[in-house]
Amino acid sequence: MKFATTIIYADDADTIARVRPTHREYLTKLKEQGQLWASGPFEDDSGALIIYEADDHQAAEALIQNDPFNKAGVFQSYTMKPWRQVF
Repeated sequence: MKFATTIIYADDADTIARVRPTHREYLTKLKEQGQLWASGPFEDDSGALIIYEADDHQAAEALIQNDPFNKAGVFQSYTMKPWRQVF
């Protein structure tokens, strides 16, 4: 099941720049393991959209909780909902 997660970043460009390489390594591993469908920041860098592939909401929640951006406080807030791909 896919889970669309809309994330708002904290206003902390220094932390974002410092942690971004580790965050992207984490996402790369998720992609390789089939747990990430899509990810990317909004054009204004105010946040991002991440679409996880997980068995249930609890498993998807664990993926975002383990994200280096989340652990560093970059994720100010987020909304996660099950998402059904049509096209």
